[in-house]
Amino acid sequence: MSSVAVLTQESFAEHRSGLVPQQIKVATLNSEEESDPPTYKDAFPPLPEKAACLDSAQEPAGAWSTKIRPIKASVITQVFHVPLEERKYKDMNQFGEGEQAKICLEIMQRTGAHLELSLAKDQGLSIMVSGKLDAVMKARKDIVARLQTQASATVAIPKEHHRFVIGKNGEKLQDLELKTATKIQIPRPDDPSNQIKITGTKEGIEKARHEVLLISAEQDKRAVERLEVEKAFHPFIAGPYNRLVGEIMQETGTRINIPPPSVSRTEIVFTGEKEQLAQAVARIKKIYEEKKKKTTTIAVEVKKSQHKYVIGPKGNSLQEILERTGVSVEIPPSDSASETVILRGEPEKLGQALTEVYAKANSFTVSSVSAPSWLHRFIIGKKGQNLAKITQQMPKVHIEFTEGEDRITLEGPTEDVSVAQEQIESMVKDLVNRMDYVEISIDHRFHRHLIGKSGANINRIKDQYKVSVRIPPDSEKSNLIRIEGDPQGVQQAKRELLELASRMENERTKDLIIEQRFHRTIIGQKGERIREIRDKFPEVIINFPDPAQKSDIVQLRGPKNEVEKCTKYMQKMVADLVENSYSISVPIFKQFHKNIIGKGGANIKKIREESNTKIDLPAENSNSETIIITGKRANCEAARSRILSIQKDLANIAEVEVSIPAKLHNSLIGTKGRLIRAIMEECGGVHIHFPVEGSGSDTVVIRGPSSDVEKARKQLLHLAEEKQTKSFTVDIRAKPEYHKFLIGKGGGKIRKVRDSTGARIIFPAAEDKDQDLITIIGKEDAVREAQRELEALIQNLDNVVEDSMLVDPKHHRHFVIRRGQVLREIAEEYGGVMVSFPRSGTQSDKVTLKGAKDCVEAAKKRIQEIIEDLEAQVTVECAIPQRFHRSVMGPKGSRIQQITRDHNVQIKFPDREENPGGSCRCHTGWRALPWRLCPAPCSVTPAAWPQTSSLLPTVQVNIHVPAPERQSDVIAITGLAANLDRAKAGLLERVKELQAEQEDRALRSFKLSVTVDPKYHPKIIGRKGAVITQIRLEHDVNIQFPDKDDGSQPQDQITITGYEKNTEAARNAILKIVGELEQMVSEDVPLDHRVHARIIGARGKAIRKIMDEFKVDIRFPQTGAPDPNCVTVTGLPENVEEAIDHILNLEEEYLADVVDSEALQGYLKPPVHEESKAPSKGFVVRDAPWTASSSEKVSGLSPSAPWPWGGGQGAMGRRPAGRPWRPCGCRWAPG
Repeated sequence: MSSVAVLTQESFAEHRSGLVPQQIKVATLNSEEESDPPTYKDAFPPLPEKAACLDSAQEPAGAWSTKIRPIKASVITQVFHVPLEERKYKDMNQFGEGEQAKICLEIMQRTGAHLELSLAKDQGLSIMVSGKLDAVMKARKDIVARLQTQASATVAIPKEHHRFVIGKNGEKLQDLELKTATKIQIPRPDDPSNQIKITGTKEGIEKARHEVLLISAEQDKRAVERLEVEKAFHPFIAGPYNRLVGEIMQETGTRINIPPPSVSRTEIVFTGEKEQLAQAVARIKKIYEEKKKKTTTIAVEVKKSQHKYVIGPKGNSLQEILERTGVSVEIPPSDSASETVILRGEPEKLGQALTEVYAKANSFTVSSVSAPSWLHRFIIGKKGQNLAKITQQMPKVHIEFTEGEDRITLEGPTEDVSVAQEQIESMVKDLVNRMDYVEISIDHRFHRHLIGKSGANINRIKDQYKVSVRIPPDSEKSNLIRIEGDPQGVQQAKRELLELASRMENERTKDLIIEQRFHRTIIGQKGERIREIRDKFPEVIINFPDPAQKSDIVQLRGPKNEVEKCTKYMQKMVADLVENSYSISVPIFKQFHKNIIGKGGANIKKIREESNTKIDLPAENSNSETIIITGKRANCEAARSRILSIQKDLANIAEVEVSIPAKLHNSLIGTKGRLIRAIMEECGGVHIHFPVEGSGSDTVVIRGPSSDVEKARKQLLHLAEEKQTKSFTVDIRAKPEYHKFLIGKGGGKIRKVRDSTGARIIFPAAEDKDQDLITIIGKEDAVREAQRELEALIQNLDNVVEDSMLVDPKHHRHFVIRRGQVLREIAEEYGGVMVSFPRSGTQSDKVTLKGAKDCVEAAKKRIQEIIEDLEAQVTVECAIPQRFHRSVMGPKGSRIQQITRDHNVQIKFPDREENPGGSCRCHTGWRALPWRLCPAPCSVTPAAWPQTSSLLPTVQVNIHVPAPERQSDVIAITGLAANLDRAKAGLLERVKELQAEQEDRALRSFKLSVTVDPKYHPKIIGRKGAVITQIRLEHDVNIQFPDKDDGSQPQDQITITGYEKNTEAARNAILKIVGELEQMVSEDVPLDHRVHARIIGARGKAIRKIMDEFKVDIRFPQTGAPDPNCVTVTGLPENVEEAIDHILNLEEEYLADVVDSEALQGYLKPPVHEESKAPSKGFVVRDAPWTASSSEKVSGLSPSAPWPWGGGQGAMGRRPAGRPWRPCGCRWAPG
């Protein structure tokens, strides 16, 4: 039904609040008159009294006892109906598919609401939306905008009311758009127009228009009156086509707002001058009372499907009946199942109105045309073009196609339906004569190959033969392909598809085994390498397995010969990869890794380059000693030999080869290398290298210090002998903290078990997952004996006891300093025993130990040994001149730390201001101090002084450099006599190097100037300095551009510094760039500055793409430029023209969006008026306790009494004079 809410531009605004239903009030508001502030009791209602709460629990206790509202469900459901004539997508070949379905899916994804679509009998669209309120409202707005045809209307309200429609930060406008599902456009502040444009559905426009007028009425300062009138009589008051109410408004100058039929409100709002408003109200009342007396109603049944014909387009039929007969026709809502139509009017006119209602209802007819279902889409035409021709001629005719049915249904006015039926029948006859179809069966496995990449094959066939090919989706597993179109084209397309299928059946599929680790290398970065292979063999399809499948099978499919060629090519590629990925591990003692790396990585870099291999060393903080070498086998062996030779030169490393049958190698290595690792650790960390599995070699290489190598050889041979005779293995478990105790100090306990039983006992390494597992290997009787002994020890460890001992408090500090390091060492060594010393400050000497019995006893014994050692310590003092202290300490204290470690002593040096001297707790440590120190002078130029520090750690001397102000060339070297000559020679050698560097620096200081127009400087520099950096690196020069801020410096001079030959080459390179730039042209383009950001894009991506595409340079004006719209495009003339055309097209596209967004932005921050600049009064209340006279003060609250929140006479206790009180976030009530 159409809207009957009509308000003119000249009428007054209305106030919505404060009017009681069934009453009529007239209120005059003065905008300049300020309302009185609220009273204190209004602003802060008192809390209910306890007694009142107890005595009258059922009665409300003032404003504080507001009844708690029930919690509403967070998910709501709303149903929207889109009539047939307002549907945007009517001509669909199948409901639930196509653009409409995509739009619904997008709306669901964007808003989070759930949508369900259904088609009513009248072809209207019913949409059920479920979700949270916010999501439902957003979805509704999208549905209206994208699925329903849009109309537009304008409403005029005073310009000063526009900002109230927008609301704070545009919230009111957004809420209104969501609620009414419309788009509301408000003119900019500088636009004199007062017209607000509303776009949306007819119903939404009516609601939005009504709401906008109500907002305007609220802000108007004239009289407002509301009149309750039954909804059924609104059409009589409005009159046909709203003429009656329009006349009244025109005559009285009063604005009358009648709610539209879709809004369930009965009050009619009047706004205007008092006298004129009273006249309008009186006339409306009179019409209402007359119609109420004279009219009667009759109810008739009209089929639901015919209601839309009674309503007519935009409700015109109802208005027509009202105009002719004066009878109002009430139609039930579209979502109601009722078919009852109510006619209301004067009795003598009801008969005529009833006749017209039935005439309207029966003015449409339904007919059908027989047409094969496969022809339906040809009848519709591409994008509905064929059908559009018919519907444009006869817009009232509705044509419906049903999937799978061989008929077309037509609905509309009888004459129009007959004409449309004739046209469609003629179209069907023509299509049957000239169109054909055929169905062919092709294995569904070949369907995707028939389609081709991105549909290339099938699209070519369609375009070439002008046919339509329908291939079923993969999910159906159907072999049937349907071809429709011109008979000749159908036969040709059929022949080609069958030939393609036949060729595919003759194709060969081959599985190529390639290790998965090579797949990524073959594919290449971003698929570059596999793209090359596919270009080389275009007929072969190469499929790699998904990485998650861990499969090595690569599938090749295509013609037999091409597949064979591709196979050989890829096998050769894999062979090269395998050859270059050979890897060997070289165990090198950790202390020699730095020597293999060399100074600044020189050694390792040289080995890598000369052997053409990749060498990976373990991290410094890693316990691993293995160096990994990767590359070709011969190159890896060469690199390995060089690394081993470095180690051999550095230390007394012996290498022994032992012959052990290859069949025993795996058993000697043990599970995950546990057995061989135990032998290596036991023998001082020697390296044992077994030959590669499958090589057939029996030679095992042992490498390390001579004594340890011999020990490892004997153990390995003994173990091999045991394995050859008869080997037995048993696993037992023990807590990891017991392991050190079972091993004993220096391996004493476990060695005793091994010697007594002859069995080998292996404890887990740090990297093993199972830390509880202990393995025993040997002959069965020996293993059983060792198992019994270990299990007995473990059983004793599981018996936890608590014991104590006495320790003199003066020794307590030794055990607990350094965060209890001594106690942690005891716990680790003795099975995790817990040792507790008394708290500091107490004089107790009792120390508690808790743990396994044997562990506790052993820990007590160890503590006693430490105490005896502490009591036996002595102090020896030795005099060393203070000037020698630094030499004694060594670099970073290394020498003195080594002495304390070697002799287990503590050495204390005095502070510098104290008298020279020192203390030493051991004679051996005292004797170990380096005494023979002598000075030697050496003449060195000051330039070499910074380099002297590098000699300190290598030759172990102290070098004294004179202060700069002394201008002396002599430095003093102090140290052992044997080291002085080496240090002096090193310094003199360094002097020669510095002199050579100084000469070289002079040659490198040659300067050359080049004159280049400053406008070319940015191009020579390049983006982020890329071009100039390339020139600098290539010619090994430094290039200096003039400083723009220095006016005295010529701006066209570029200075090049370096070797003379290099500077000339760099100059030529710059001049070459300048020559190329001079061929280019620059053009200025006026481009609206508001679209610059859009054209540039995020982080400049969009503009870089344009510059790369057209090979031009585009410069935008800087902030504060005289012409902010001027954009400069530089490049070759033809490229510049194309680039300018492109960016001007972008400007036109973006400018429309900018204008729309600015229309809203202009209102988000309303202009600040003069009165708003006045200081805020804050929140003011009347009759507050602190403003009352002494006789009126609230009981219990005096000027000296503290505030409830604890302010008292403090900062919050008294209010500064002249400042209003503001709430502090606490709620307080007297009493």
